[in-house]
Amino acid sequence: MVAAKTVVHLLALTPAAILAWRVRDEYLTGASALGADPVAAIEHFLGLWALRLLMLTLAITPLRQLTGQTVLLRFRRMLGLYVFAYASAHLLAYLVLDLRGYWTQVFEEIVKRPYITVGFLAWLLLLPLAATSTRAAMRWLGRNWGRLHRLVYVIAVLAVLHFWWLVKSDVREPLLYALILAVLLGWRVFNLRRKAATD
Repeated sequence: MVAAKTVVHLLALTPAAILAWRVRDEYLTGASALGADPVAAIEHFLGLWALRLLMLTLAITPLRQLTGQTVLLRFRRMLGLYVFAYASAHLLAYLVLDLRGYWTQVFEEIVKRPYITVGFLAWLLLLPLAATSTRAAMRWLGRNWGRLHRLVYVIAVLAVLHFWWLVKSDVREPLLYALILAVLLGWRVFNLRRKAATD
């Protein structure tokens, strides 16, 4: 299990390492590794990987139910924390690189731009999930822990909506994630109805 977790850690950190290398090339060698708009590229890269890891985290339960491999559940919390890490880095890149220290504009931007509103709300909802990811928090909250962590479904919807509103014109990529999310949530609804029918 230690080896498996090490592999998952390495895979989850790989995007960050790739981005760090591209930033190094961009600012040290002058290579156009980040394209015409490096700031937007960094923000998009971090946000996209937060979304991808979020979809992967939500896929753990269906995969466990389909395969019967309960060991998969041991990776869900780890992946969830990486979602928070990439989402936080995405927000930090916006604050530092995009606003360039003019943080007093943050609340104005949140109110003025709907895609920032829903993105910021998704990050805020991630905070209590990350804070209660420990076993001690699970014991302390009891059944309320599961209820709290159902916020992940709201977060996923907000994240996809954030991406959709951000791109504005070419929605093919956010549409793909919307379809993936619909399948993942649809699977859960199907199983709840099937369980209710058999009770």
